[in-house]
Amino acid sequence: MINLTLTEALKKLNNREISAVELTRAYLDRIEKYGADLNCYITVTPERAMADAAASDARRAAGDTLPLDGIPIAMKDLFATRGIRTTAASRMLENFIPEYESTVSQKFIDAGTVLLGKANLDEFAMGTFSKTSFFGAPVNPWQLEKRLTAGGSSGGSTSAVAGGLALAATGTDTGGSIRFPSAITGLVGMKPTYGLCSRWGCVAFASSLDTPGPIARTVDDTAMVLSAMAGHDEKDSTSSKNGFTCTAPLEPILGNGKKLRVGIIKEFADVKVSDDMKSLFEKRICDLKSMGAEIIEVSIPNILDALAAYYIIAPAEASSNLARYDGMRYGLRIEGRDIYDTFKKTRAAGFGDEVKRRMIIGTAVLSSESYDVYFMQAARVRRMIADSFNSAFEQCDLIICPSSAGTAMSLASDLSPLEYYALDLFTVAMNLAGIPACSVPAGLATNGLPLGIQVVGRRFDDMRVLQLAKHIETVAGIDNRPTTIIGK
Repeated sequence: MINLTLTEALKKLNNREISAVELTRAYLDRIEKYGADLNCYITVTPERAMADAAASDARRAAGDTLPLDGIPIAMKDLFATRGIRTTAASRMLENFIPEYESTVSQKFIDAGTVLLGKANLDEFAMGTFSKTSFFGAPVNPWQLEKRLTAGGSSGGSTSAVAGGLALAATGTDTGGSIRFPSAITGLVGMKPTYGLCSRWGCVAFASSLDTPGPIARTVDDTAMVLSAMAGHDEKDSTSSKNGFTCTAPLEPILGNGKKLRVGIIKEFADVKVSDDMKSLFEKRICDLKSMGAEIIEVSIPNILDALAAYYIIAPAEASSNLARYDGMRYGLRIEGRDIYDTFKKTRAAGFGDEVKRRMIIGTAVLSSESYDVYFMQAARVRRMIADSFNSAFEQCDLIICPSSAGTAMSLASDLSPLEYYALDLFTVAMNLAGIPACSVPAGLATNGLPLGIQVVGRRFDDMRVLQLAKHIETVAGIDNRPTTIIGK
């Protein structure tokens, strides 16, 4: 059962070939076997999972089946779950138990899913390898003995799905935190259009960039999970009234004489990527040409400035959002001599180095001396990037580009903060523009590790992004079955 895709599992559940209890038990056994090695969960919820599964079987027996009834999932530990610890992978919230449910997690309850647990991540979603987690880094299931990164910040989610410890998972993408980890773990990861999925009840990093989205093994599975997540939410002022619904399998976007113009970003041509990434990208372009797509070079003139703009805007918003963690209302509290000393001691003990670094950068950027020089310039670059994407989409229907420069690196890699930040080069621009982007497996490198390609579209063109991603998935044809990756 572990090798079933979500759509295959749902079909077997609906045909009564397996039960939700049996499927959930298989995943809980898998967690017990590999959970410590992968460190992909912060909190496992076996009692809740079995109760969810039993309720799903009862609904199915009564003929009241829900869209994702009985599907076992992992919830990134940024989403508040009522009565279940929600930590954001930080000591600051190590023992925080919400009394409310996030909109996204409630939507999954309403869809009938089974909650296996809360997935590991970078602290407050700030990082690239999930190494900033207070609970230790999750591990990539591919070539497990090498202890490679599963990416960040949604590294726990990708580790769980790739290793067969969840059938699908939620993530959040602020600058590539779904797409990069999905690419290096051989999964499909979707950053939807900003506003398509509600942020209410999700611990905030950078509010104008944070985008909840799905992670799964196939494009069809990802589309079905996104369909459950998406929808307008009055509690989120940035929530769009545009919806997203789909049923698998997705309709082809190419073939039978269908025309499609696919853009290649000119400015990325000179960016250094691995030989494997370059070769696979060229192969996938040839595949698309053979299916009838027209390949067009497009220009996003400021895209190489996106990294600098992102690392001004995101820390500034983080500085504002994390000011609420003061030891007064909830979370960690370290007593001091007075209120200011309590603030200082609580934050010094509660936040890790990377969170402190970004808060300090953000506070400096927002100071009266720096606001116009740095923050406003970054905001102008953001607008220019969004406008450039709009202009590019007048020439093409969709854009493709690498999701990363290469394959997963060792968790022992000793990179500087700036080197970690540079790994986001291919992903941050889409967050600044608020447009949808999906990383899809493009093939395997010569070292046997997966590589991903992004499909990028106009705002709310999420369906067509997924449709083109499915074509790439089909021609790439990588075997990402969990038992192939780390065994039974």
